[in-house]
Amino acid sequence: MTPPNGPFNEMNIRSREVFRTLVESFLATGDPVGSRTLSKTLVENVSAATIRNVMQDLEILGLLDSPHTSAGRTPTQLGLRLFVDSLLEIDDVAQNDRRQIKSTIDDAEPGIHDMLDRASSVLSGLTHTASLVLSPKSESAIKHIEFVSLAPDRALVVLVTADGQVENRVFSPPLGQTASAMREAANFLNAVVRGRTLSELMENIADEILQHRQKLDSAARQLVKDGLAIWENKGQAHERLIVRGQSNLIDGAETEDDLARVKELFDELERKRDLAQFLELTEEGEGVRVFIGSENKLFSLSGSSLVVSPYMNSDRKIIGAVGVIGPTRLNYGRIVPIVDYTAQLVGKMLSQKTPI
Repeated sequence: MTPPNGPFNEMNIRSREVFRTLVESFLATGDPVGSRTLSKTLVENVSAATIRNVMQDLEILGLLDSPHTSAGRTPTQLGLRLFVDSLLEIDDVAQNDRRQIKSTIDDAEPGIHDMLDRASSVLSGLTHTASLVLSPKSESAIKHIEFVSLAPDRALVVLVTADGQVENRVFSPPLGQTASAMREAANFLNAVVRGRTLSELMENIADEILQHRQKLDSAARQLVKDGLAIWENKGQAHERLIVRGQSNLIDGAETEDDLARVKELFDELERKRDLAQFLELTEEGEGVRVFIGSENKLFSLSGSSLVVSPYMNSDRKIIGAVGVIGPTRLNYGRIVPIVDYTAQLVGKMLSQKTPI
């Protein structure tokens, strides 16, 4: 996320300190912050009148807002963005939190899903938010692929992995497909897969089709593309979004509008079919990312903040993500390192397990 450097560069030391203190007070209480409150909190001895002038300047910069029901100020979305990018002081993960996260994940039953369930629960419990965990896609090498015709407009793709897992998916093949085209498509895939994972096969299949285009008729080429696309985009057996702690957001709703936004948020979650959008939020690099309000394309209508971090396998490849979602008034300094630590621990544990 690009920091709003313009407003920050226009602030002097005093205005930055007033702004930082105001945002920290707002994040702690959720209430508009007035000049008298700040005058008692600031290290520097500054009069309430001077602070009011500074706050007016910050409001002109678009960093503060003045609710009509109060003389105090609250940070705008732009203000929160600047605070997170430029002024946020990140705490270390408390030892008690660290022990609780590790012991919860260590006590998981054999298998990836229980571990991710536990990671989601402990994140929600420690941060008092709703937690989200996207489980990894299967990364086992492919041993065999087969296509089976079910009806003129339906076909089944059967995938067998090297670790013995068998997955079946129904999809819509190209019109006019024949039994011979299905056999040709399956033979082509089984000849080029050579122990690749599904994601690796997806990356190389377009080039393979171009190189072997004379060997595949148009129906078989489309069948190959459709059959693999169904795994990539709709593989619910390989992608699972775990959500915990909905009651935390509902309990934290202070007004009917807050409650309506929370309900809207979970309606959006339930409507999401392409869970990969959640993972795409982390693609720009390692580490924690913070999305505030409308910056968060996945939940933009609900006015929430998302703190998300990817986790990686032993090859340093992003295979999933963990995060928390809550109101923009989050304790970012505490939550960011907790999400980061949990993501690192999940990645480490998954690297020691055989994908299922």
